[in-house]
Order: sequence, then structure tokens, then C-alpha cells
Amino acid sequence: MADALISVLLERLVSITYEYVEGELKHVLNVKEDVEKFTRTLRVIRAVLEDAERRQVTDQAVKIWLDELKDISYQMVDVLDEWNTDILKQQVEKREREGDPNALVTKKKVRFSRCFCFGKVSRVILRRDIALKIKDLNDKLTEVYEERKKYQFQSKELGIQQPQQPQRPQTASFVDISEIFGRENEKKDLITNLLSDSSAEGKGLLIIPIVGMGGMGKTTLTQLAYNDDRVKSHFEIRKWVCVSDPFDEIKIAKAISGDYAPSSNELDEVLQCMSRSIQGKRFLLVLDDVWTDDPKKWKQLKVPLFQSGAEGSRILVTTRKLEVANMMRATRNMINLGGLSDEYCLSIFNHMAFSDRDGHESKVFGDISKEIVKKCKGLPLAAKTLGSLMQNKTKMGEWKEVLNSKIWDLETVEQEVFQPLFLSYYDLSPTIKCCLLYCAIFPKDYEIERDDLINLWMAQDYVISKKSEEKGTTGDAVFDNLVARSFFQDFEKIGTLSVLLANQSYWVIRTLNLSGNSIKELPEEIGELKHLRHIDLSFNCILEKLPDTICGLYNLSTLRLVWCSELKKLPENMGNLINLKHLYVLLCGRLASFPKGIGRLTSLQTLDLCHCDGNNNEAFQIGDLRKLNLEGSLAIHLVGDATDKSEVEKAQLWDKKLFHLTVYFERQTNSSSSSVEILNALRPHPDLESLKILYHNGTTWPNWMQSLHNLRFLTLVGGTQCELWPLGKLEYLETLTLRSMDGVRKVGVEFLGLEDQTSFRIRSPQILFPKLKRLWFGLMLNWEEWEGVEEWTKEDSEITIMPCLSQLTITGCPLLKALPDFVFKTPLQTLRILRSERLLERYQEGNGEWAKISATNPNIRIIR
Repeated sequence: MADALISVLLERLVSITYEYVEGELKHVLNVKEDVEKFTRTLRVIRAVLEDAERRQVTDQAVKIWLDELKDISYQMVDVLDEWNTDILKQQVEKREREGDPNALVTKKKVRFSRCFCFGKVSRVILRRDIALKIKDLNDKLTEVYEERKKYQFQSKELGIQQPQQPQRPQTASFVDISEIFGRENEKKDLITNLLSDSSAEGKGLLIIPIVGMGGMGKTTLTQLAYNDDRVKSHFEIRKWVCVSDPFDEIKIAKAISGDYAPSSNELDEVLQCMSRSIQGKRFLLVLDDVWTDDPKKWKQLKVPLFQSGAEGSRILVTTRKLEVANMMRATRNMINLGGLSDEYCLSIFNHMAFSDRDGHESKVFGDISKEIVKKCKGLPLAAKTLGSLMQNKTKMGEWKEVLNSKIWDLETVEQEVFQPLFLSYYDLSPTIKCCLLYCAIFPKDYEIERDDLINLWMAQDYVISKKSEEKGTTGDAVFDNLVARSFFQDFEKIGTLSVLLANQSYWVIRTLNLSGNSIKELPEEIGELKHLRHIDLSFNCILEKLPDTICGLYNLSTLRLVWCSELKKLPENMGNLINLKHLYVLLCGRLASFPKGIGRLTSLQTLDLCHCDGNNNEAFQIGDLRKLNLEGSLAIHLVGDATDKSEVEKAQLWDKKLFHLTVYFERQTNSSSSSVEILNALRPHPDLESLKILYHNGTTWPNWMQSLHNLRFLTLVGGTQCELWPLGKLEYLETLTLRSMDGVRKVGVEFLGLEDQTSFRIRSPQILFPKLKRLWFGLMLNWEEWEGVEEWTKEDSEITIMPCLSQLTITGCPLLKALPDFVFKTPLQTLRILRSERLLERYQEGNGEWAKISATNPNIRIIR
């Protein structure tokens, strides 16, 4: 943790701006020199942190030394916040003094600086205080620096041998089948792929990655398949190589060559020998525990393997990193190994705990065994380790002691389970380590949305942006990295330890979550929490206003006001929050407009929901978006009927890297023609991934919609006068939601992207809706017919329709008589029919139609 923290702190120290620092802060107290000295000292200390963090586990004195270092680092982060806040405040005031046309009248700020002289004196005192704090921390860090000498840490920067990370265990192909429980389906699928004649690679050599977190059973599953009699007889050559890290091409090639391996370590000679050893033979190669995702290293090994092996050869790879499968371009055949059920974990546990004991004991300890197994969270290695731990425990008190202990405090569990998992942790960059360790603040089984977690990381300055490349590792990249390495098994649940914030330190908090607390009014003192980055006031349904002092939180990056239904207005000085990146005001029904100053928030990336009142020139207009560097999400609520095409074009959405766009029309205000013009003028960035259009009352959809080739999620609500567009050509569309479209009576083949029933002959073969997984129709009150494709029913048809569809929902469509045949020939798993009487009657379980469906797709499940 210390290494990750100090890496982040050093980045902040290097990026310090002296432009606005004058007088006492820069020259009188030599603050610049102090910061530079602090940075130099910290860099030297960082060189020994790897050794220190390893030794703190067994040496209490080293742990105390590290704690002191972390405390100083946190204090310096807070001081830098004060410094940055002062700089931001000067920038705001300078902008107002120089007559920024968007600046607000400063008279409203009188209470913050009673007179000009008092303000100047206060600033001098503040700067002197900051400088003194930096000097004091410098002295403390020097003491820590000197104290490090007595521990004789090994330093990586001095060329001394590095302390070893937890040993990566070697693996072999042998397996004791009697100790294996579960994984029958995974084994069956894996062996099928190994013995199959087909290959997505074209030449016949198939790569099959098995991906999962440490201890999940990847190697065990591979051993089961490797030793299967059918597999043994199918392959002429079988080779098992424990790759581990680093990825050594010469070592791997020699292992494959076996007795033919040369003594030379010249890469070309070794690869030539490997190629000869497998030439023309069907081989099975297992590469166990692969860590590298460097394509250059893999390519040198891959080329001779692909060129030399016979048709039907297979490479089986086990890895903790999804990036490895991506690098090998083998995700199509990937097996993503999840946790075992509690039932299978209990079988593993009982086998280890009671294998040499009286069967009566397993009954005596049966209930408590089940409770202990729940702590394993589906991890086979944990079940095996805990079972071994209980082998010699014969008293109920001993079993209860283990049950009531924190599983991570048990020495055996730490060595057997967590040490292997630490391998994945040590492979992370300092920034990603910080983000992962931050998750320890959440209680066990706490649920959190992906974007919320990323915003919290941003509030700590671990990452600066969500999607852009402002920093080497963005929020999305960090999250995906942790998912790829199986640290997050469930995107919505992150179960970790709970860490409490000391009450007396409230003034340094960076994240304030007061959501769902029935707050009616915030205290003015919130403006004193100068370190705040993240405020969540969502679901406070009686909150009527925000204090003006909140506009002095210059470090604030996220403000969430979702479902504050009584909130009537935002503070006029919102434009002073120049670090604000994310503003959420969705479902604030009484909030009719935004202050004009929102248009000055040039750091803003997410704006959800933006009220644009066309009838109020003093309020925020849609054209005011032009100065915002939006690059994430934007939701627009068009209020009134005075918004016109020219005002919309000022927003220049095509020049903003938006990934999510929602356009919400005020019901029954805009005319049909103006609604169409407004939509056409919006024209978002072509890389848009998610689009929602609500209550558009025009006769056509926007002319740019079909050009959104990266669109994955599309929602159209309330287009009462519109026909459906040919959406089947949106090749990346995964989720399509259509609701309250009263003008639709027939969904024809045009919806799929065909001009008519004969157009397939011109452009065959065709894949229509190639990526669509979820399709939802709701409240289509006049919809009567969904037309099929005649040609598609022929055996030799080259038309493919919705090859990925898994969920279809039809709710509130009372006139729809039937579904087209092609729906039931998709890989549909769930068909949900609600409040659609004719469909419910037609597809009643047990009648002829149901039998026909079951014969076509036996896996389908109908929910009524």
C-alpha cells in the first residue's frame, strides 16, 4: 500500500504549479525548495519500499516505520489540497476581476471577504500556514529517511537483488481424481473443444484459454482434460509446460522439444528444434499459469507452432488475466471459470476434513461445516485449505473458533490461499493497487455501480478521468484491468474488509455520501470541507436547496443529486466549481432550469440531466454546452418551445467525445417539425455507444442515427408519429428498447434492414442485428403484426437474423397476434410476455404452438 500511495503522491508533487504562488509562499519561506527536497527524499525511500512491505508482515518495527511514512504522505496530500484550493480560488477571482462575460456578480461573495484588506491578510496567513506545514513535514520525512538505515532494506535502485514475491508454484500434469468435485460441465465442454474437428483459426490449430482468479481450479480442470483417455488417444504428442513469470520463450521451446532440445540457448536454434519435434503431428500443448500479455514474446513462439503442427492440434492456456486471451486472439473459445457452488465446496471441505475419520463426526459437525464453507465464496482452494485445517480438530469449541474467526486471520489460510492470490496483486501497477485497496472501505457484500466506484477513485486522485487519455490509466481501464484479473467476480458486488473513518478527522474527508437520509437543508459549514471531491445527496426527497458555500469547494469533482424531487434550484455560483467533472441531477422534478454559470465548467465530462429552458434567456441554454469538454455522458431535458435549430447547433455535440446521450423532450411542447430539426441538429460524435430519445413527437427519427456504427444500446420512447427505422444494420447494437410508440401498427422486414422480402438476393449473405442480445417492446398499444422473412425459412438461406439474441420482452402489446418464426430459431433463452393477451393465449404451455417452439429451441423459457 505504501508503494502505491507514494507513487501517486510523487505524481502530484511533480505536477505542482507555481504560477499563482507569490510572495510569502514562494520566496520568504522557500517552499519550492522544501517541496523539491521532500520529493527527492521520497524517491530514495520508495526504492526500499518493496523490501519494507514484504518484511512488515513479520517485523513489527518495520510496520511501525511504514505507518509513519504513510501518515506523513497522507498529511502532505492534504497540504497539497490546501495549496491547490488557494490556486483555484485565485483563478476564479482573477476571471471575475478581468470581466469574464460569464462571471457572476461578486457582491454575492461579500460575506467570504468582509473587506479587500482583510481578504489580502487572510491569504497571506493561509499561504504562510501552508509553507510552515510543508517545512514541518519535510523535517518529519527526513527523520523517517534516517531511521530507514537501521533496517538495512534492500534497494532496487542500487542494483541489489530484489526481495522475492510469493513463490509461483510449479505445476505438473498429474491429478488425483478422487479429490475433484464439480466442473463436470466445464470438463465436458473443454474435451469437446479439444476433440472437435472444426477450428475458428482456419488452419486447424485452436487456442483455448481458461481464465479465472487464483485458486479457482484452472490447473485442475486442465489436468482432468489432459489425462482423459479420449484425449490421450486423440493426440500424438502431449506436452505440459508450467510457464509462470517471466515468459521465457527458450525455456518453453525446450520443454516442448523434450529429448530433442539443444544445449544452445540461441532462440532461433531452439525454435527450429521445437518445430522439427512436432512437424506434421497432432499435438496438445498446455501452457499453464501464463502471465505475459506481450504480443512480441507470444508471436515468436506462436509462428512455428502454427506452421508445424498437424490439423486438429490444440494449445490449452491457463491464466488469471483476460488480457492474455485477448493478446492471443482466442476469446471466442475462452472458458471463464467462476466459483463452485456451496454444495461442491462442501464436498471438497468434507473430503479433506473427514477422509480418515469416523463418519459419525461429519454428521456432528455437519451444520458448522456448511457455515464455514460459506466463507469460501466458491473458491475451491479455500475449501481445500480450510478442510485440511480442520483435520485434527475434534472439539466443537475448536470448530466454532474457526467459524467465528476472520478467515483472513488464520495463519494456514493466509499461507495456502492468500499468498497465491498476492501474485495477482504484485503484478498490478501502483495506481491500480491504490484503486483496489480503496475498495477496502466498503463493508462486506456492499453493492456499488461501476461508474460510482470509478468516480470515487477519481475523488482520491488515483485516476483523473473516466475515459479520456489525460492520464496513463483511466478509470474504465483500471476497472477492466481488475475484472480481467478476476479481482472483481461480480461487477456490482465487491466484498472486502471494512475500514472506518475517524470522526475527529471529518475536515479532511474527500468523499461525503449522505444519500437517502431525509435531509431538508445542508449546513453552511459544508463549504469548510475544502478537501471534498465527491458529494452524494441522492434520494433526499425533501432537500429544497443547496447552500451557496458549496460553490467554494474548488476540488469537488462529483456532485450527485439524483431523485431530490423537491430541489427547486441550484446555487447561482455553480460556475465556480471549476474542477467539477460529473454532475447528476436526474429525476429532480421541480428543478426547471440551470444557472448560466454551468457553461463555465470546462472540466465537466458528465452532465445528467441538463435542463435547457428555451423560454428563459437568463437560464442555461443548450448552446451553452459549446464550451464544455464533455467526454462521457450527457442527458438533455429540452424545456419550453423556444429552442430552435440554430441554438442547438451551437452546442457542437459532434465535437465532443460522448459515449452516452439522452435527449428528453418536454411532452406536448415542441411542434412536430421543430422536434425533427432539433434532433437533426444535435448530431453527436460518431463513437456514441448509448442513445436514448424520449417523447420525440416528430414524424421521422434523426438522419444521423444509422451512422452510429459503434452504438451498443438504443432506447426509443414515445415516438407516436414515427415508423421504425431499419435498425438491423447497426452491427454492434446489443440492447434495443422500444416503448410507447403508438404510431407503429406493423413491424416489417424494413426493421431488420431489408428493403422488402426480395432484397436479400441483392446483398446476400447477410447478418441482421448481428450482436443484439436483448430486445424489449413495451406499451405498443396499436401494434398488430410482426412480419417474418419468407426466404429465411428455406434451408439454403444465407440470411442470419439475431444470432446472439438471449432475451426478448414484450409487455403491454395487447393487439400483437404472433411472433415471427425466426425469433424461435435464435439462441433465445428467456421470452417474457406480460399484459399481451393474444400472445399469452397463442403461446400457452401445452398447445400446438408451444410444442413447435420447444422442438425448435428446447432451451427457451417463457415467463408470463
